[in-house]
Amino acid sequence: MRVRRWCAATVVAVLLSIGLAAPAAAITGGEPDGNRHPNVGLIVFYDADGRFRCSATLVTPTVLITAAHCTSGTLGRTLVTFTSVIADQPPSGLPVAADPSVGYTLEELAAAGYLSGTALTHPQYSDFTDPRNWNDVGVIVLDRPVNGVTPAPIAPLNQLDRYAQPVLNRTNFEVVGYGTEVRKPESGPQKPEPMSYPLLRRYTTSPGQKLTSQILQLNGNPNDVRGGGGTCFGDSGGPVLLGGAIVAVTSYGYTDNCRYLGGYQRVDITVVQDWLTSVGALS
Repeated sequence: MRVRRWCAATVVAVLLSIGLAAPAAAITGGEPDGNRHPNVGLIVFYDADGRFRCSATLVTPTVLITAAHCTSGTLGRTLVTFTSVIADQPPSGLPVAADPSVGYTLEELAAAGYLSGTALTHPQYSDFTDPRNWNDVGVIVLDRPVNGVTPAPIAPLNQLDRYAQPVLNRTNFEVVGYGTEVRKPESGPQKPEPMSYPLLRRYTTSPGQKLTSQILQLNGNPNDVRGGGGTCFGDSGGPVLLGGAIVAVTSYGYTDNCRYLGGYQRVDITVVQDWLTSVGALS
């Protein structure tokens, strides 16, 4: 499976999206989500490099919010499912596009029993080249509304500014995404590493570490007694929740084993909320 890697500032940021053909990882620490966050879904899509997956959250009956690097350059439709447990063991059971060069079509996703939508990317997404204009946010506009799932609210403008230091370090945020935890393998060197299965929605808590005009940074070390862990490959685009509202989406990480800091795109800022309003994700 291909893992997307980008240069963020002066460090190599390991982006939290992965393909579906080989090992993947997600929440480090934490536990299976069950029906705790039924509005957090798995999205699967094709681009020129193959098939990938991310996480996303329903914010209106027809729109999900996710990361821009999960929407930029996608081919065809994006698959959406809110099923909490995708597969305990391989294969995942997720459909393969008849023609990967054009991606999923509405008809084949409907025939397979999945929701489908069109990916849109923030027009000022800097592709991780400008930390002052990160804008790593995108949306999936569904082809038909979702029934029976209550959308999650997006935090009001500048909500996180109230959590500047020293309050930030004392604040726990909830993070949600699809994939499996980082854990020790059943055989061989007993070093925690990303695992493929089970593929399911998980959640945990992470304490605040740093806040900028664009980015919320959280401590994702599961050994930190203040929280339960953090995010990893496959959690990209998943929500960061505070008081039940989305304040950010998972954007990037710093290590291959995802047991350090995580970076999250703020969605409570003007440049993001103006765009979300324009695409019908925020009223």
